[in-house]
Amino acid sequence: MNNGLFANVEMQDMITATNETLFMTSISVAGTFILGLLLGLLLYLSGPGGLWQNKPLNWVTASLVNVFRAIPFIILILLLFPFTDFLMGTIRGPRAALPALIIGGAPFYARLVEIALKEVDKGVIEAAKSMGAKYSTIIFKVLLPESMPALISGITVTAIALIGYTAVAGVIGAGGLGDFAYFYGFQRSDFGVVLVCTFLIVVIVFIFQFIGDVISHKLDKR
Repeated sequence: MNNGLFANVEMQDMITATNETLFMTSISVAGTFILGLLLGLLLYLSGPGGLWQNKPLNWVTASLVNVFRAIPFIILILLLFPFTDFLMGTIRGPRAALPALIIGGAPFYARLVEIALKEVDKGVIEAAKSMGAKYSTIIFKVLLPESMPALISGITVTAIALIGYTAVAGVIGAGGLGDFAYFYGFQRSDFGVVLVCTFLIVVIVFIFQFIGDVISHKLDKR
């Protein structure tokens, strides 16, 4: 792009920034899915009527989830700088954004997991209990399979939120399209760069939404 509004847009730089955003999003979605699923299961299983009903454990887990959900992401990144530096050896670049992305996304997804599990037919769970199924069997053979379409829909919503988080992380040097839009677009008053970065982020959102919808639809047996 050599003239007009997009005169300063270098495609190779855009490809690099896009790859960084895809890297941060993909890894953070995987990490969020695992951590959020564990937290969501713990919330559901330790809650009222749950298989492991335990009020103190449920309270601690719920409080932890609520606290991290309440912290604005930009502040969470700053709070996690010491932890990120210890874990990653740096506080800049795409890899350095991963701890904050996962810790920021997992509590949000955990609540969606809890909701999905609560929608599983209680009769199916009771039937499994009456046949002497172990708790592990109920979790892996009943709860998770029955709630999987909702779990996939939930992680799709979370993935889109994480794409937005990567843009925020870019403002403090995490790389990706957010970083490029801020430092090479906004700070240089180059609207063309900002516009292209925005377009690419929207495309990534649509791709993740499409993939999530297809998987969720295929898993839905209704």
